[in-house]
Amino acid sequence: MKELIKQYETAKKKSLKFMKKGQINKYFDALIEMNHYKKMITVSAN
Repeated sequence: MKELIKQYETAKKKSLKFMKKGQINKYFDALIEMNHYKKMITVSAN
């Protein structure tokens, strides 16, 4: 569980970095990755 949260936070930081640089495609990829980890966290919490 802690590892999933860590990976989610890493993806979140990457998405913010890409957004600030204006790299839209990489930003959306990072958002998809964040969504994936968020779903995994939700499933493992139940």
